Amino acid sequence: MRSTMQDTPLSLATLLRYGTTAHAASTVTTWSPEGPRRATYGDVGRNAARLAHGLRSIGVTGDERVATFMFNNQEHLECYGAIPAMGAVLHTLNIRLFPEQLVYIAEHAEDRVVVVDAAVVPLLARVLPQLKSVRHIVVNGPDAAAEPLRGIGPDVHTYTGLLEGQPEEYDYPVGDERDAAAMCYTSGTTGNPKGVVYSHRSIWLHSMQVCMAESFGLSDRELCLAVVPQFHAMAWGVIHAALMSGASLLMPDRFLQAAPLAAMIATERPTFAAAVPTIWTDLLNHLDANGGDISSLSEVVVGGSACPPSLMHAFWERYGVRIIHAWGMTETSPLGSVARPPAGATGEEEWAYRVTQGRVPAAVQVRLTGPDGLVPSDGTSVGELEVAGPWVTAEYHHDEDPAKFDEGWLRTGDVGTLTPDMFITLTDRAKDVIKSGGEWISSVELENTLMAHPAVLEASVVGVPDEKWGERPLATVVIREGADVTVEQLRAFLAEHIASWQVPERWAFVSEVPKTSVGKFDKKVIRSRYAEGSLDVTTT
Repeated sequence: MRSTMQDTPLSLATLLRYGTTAHAASTVTTWSPEGPRRATYGDVGRNAARLAHGLRSIGVTGDERVATFMFNNQEHLECYGAIPAMGAVLHTLNIRLFPEQLVYIAEHAEDRVVVVDAAVVPLLARVLPQLKSVRHIVVNGPDAAAEPLRGIGPDVHTYTGLLEGQPEEYDYPVGDERDAAAMCYTSGTTGNPKGVVYSHRSIWLHSMQVCMAESFGLSDRELCLAVVPQFHAMAWGVIHAALMSGASLLMPDRFLQAAPLAAMIATERPTFAAAVPTIWTDLLNHLDANGGDISSLSEVVVGGSACPPSLMHAFWERYGVRIIHAWGMTETSPLGSVARPPAGATGEEEWAYRVTQGRVPAAVQVRLTGPDGLVPSDGTSVGELEVAGPWVTAEYHHDEDPAKFDEGWLRTGDVGTLTPDMFITLTDRAKDVIKSGGEWISSVELENTLMAHPAVLEASVVGVPDEKWGERPLATVVIREGADVTVEQLRAFLAEHIASWQVPERWAFVSEVPKTSVGKFDKKVIRSRYAEGSLDVTTT
């Protein structure tokens, strides 16, 4: 027996129409040196239609890839709406990539058009001669900003010029919900970045989950400060979820430093925000030193890498802001789990849940595996996390990598535990676990403990070769301005919280921990600097 229900495709064309009509009064505010620039979702809908017509006029048809090389702003939101809704594929390019990675990704995806913000035109100009697949460049900015790109090869247009004179309505097609809608590439920490292609269906279902109370709980009552870049795993789903729920958006554009973020929050009064831990660490230090009003924020979601519990406590105890821990990957769209404690959890029990990576939603299946097969979900047994679900990728775009998949499950490369009530606690990345004398040491636990010391601003721990033990931890530490601490004091502090045999013998004090293009600690750079002898290492 089959159901009597209508089989209506889950299309981003439908989502765009709904978001810009039912929630036409919701707003997108873009921060700029001249002050906040405002538009309604109704304005966004009309501009998206103009953009779709403009892209069609320069030959974008079918499922051709239209790339964005942009910050978080109104025009990028319009691209998020128009490009997949018209049947093309949105490809967000990471503006922080090395030039050779940028060329590889754009060529691998076969991008035909690149929409670029004026502020990053010089970055694009450096690699444009190597982008053989690109036929058109659209510059979001004044005419003069487009000049460095003219004469290199592709036709160059301005964003306003492309939209000028175009109709305010577009007959968006509703196609197969499994067709490609957007694509992102992994950060490429090992080997070349890999392409993940999202469908209309996967984005729609993911957006519904983001809106749910157990996840981000977005509604038209919220003003979301979208700090997480739109080129980083589709801004964690916040953009499409905002269109679905009517939540207004505050876009920081290129102003991601602590001072302008503090000014944005004080001026525009967002209620919700999302970003990686390093952003919140910088903001906390700025607020502690300079003051500021962030009282409008009720919750901020932190993901991308493990959030130090000390940071969560500091925001709650000093500013009344609740940090919500989340976990995910480019391959999971990216929402995989959110750490909202179960009903009835209070005090220390509540905090014990909050510092986990959270509970997976109903649509995401999760399991742990080890060398001997499945690992029990008992909250203590450790294994590699594998996931499956309707917004989890089953393969990479034109890139065979069978080692990443296990009979339909995505191997995440994350190591940790899983409780019977489906809460994940990640102890490390598989490649970052320190294997010392036959025992495992969690680099994340060492980092979190070190960053709880009042003199430590940042700390990253990696395993380095050791003649006796195979590997031992190397701690790379950034000291807070005005603070003073010795290796002996840090070793003693660690010994109060972890087993003494896990305490590092090797230490390096640095001005800044190197970071990846998405703000995570770049441990491969630390290992490389240690191997080449460029770190000033103290051994105890």
